[in-house]
Amino acid sequence: PGAMSPALPKESPREEGEGGSRRSSWGLLVTAGVGGTLVALYAVVTPFVTPALRKVCLPFVPATAAQIQNVLKMLENRSGSLVDIGSGDGRIVIAAAKKGFQAVGYELNPWLVWYSRYRAWRDGVHQNTKFYISDLWKVSFSCYRNVVVFGVPQMMPQLEKKLEEELECNARIIACRFPFPCWIPDHITGEGIDTVWAYDLKHSRGCETKTFEIAPETES
Repeated sequence: PGAMSPALPKESPREEGEGGSRRSSWGLLVTAGVGGTLVALYAVVTPFVTPALRKVCLPFVPATAAQIQNVLKMLENRSGSLVDIGSGDGRIVIAAAKKGFQAVGYELNPWLVWYSRYRAWRDGVHQNTKFYISDLWKVSFSCYRNVVVFGVPQMMPQLEKKLEEELECNARIIACRFPFPCWIPDHITGEGIDTVWAYDLKHSRGCETKTFEIAPETES
């Protein structure tokens, strides 16, 4: 007679329950992991994408080393407070602080602001720098003598009008990548994307100090 094949042992209901429980636990862990990753990704990406949904888009593009040097060149022999509009990761603000400026950056992306504060602390200039999470259109820049702007063409006309209304005559505005549409620059340096334009508001506004010549007295 042929040999009978041994019967396979059947899993008990308890073992089946334990296996299903383990699979359910792994499923929950995977779901939680994917969900956490999506939340983190949303938190990181949203501040970058949101500006693109606005009427005027101001994307984050890091300043090059040449741009930073050109900005510093335009700040030679200048003093007083400085603000970087759309400060990104804080490169301009930190570089200006190292040159002795009390420098402030305004940036809409909170992740970049926190990173900028860390970089300022790491470079030892955190006492001379401040970074704020704010929309540039909701901030007054009237207290600053030096203004640095990394803008896009769509925003320059409106920003030109805003700065002309708010700043004092002794202010200098430094535009990177794109010039202002109506102002005539007093100084230009750099080439291509590293070009920097400097505008002395007293010339653009026509409020330079007038000098009067005193005619020598003549004997009568």
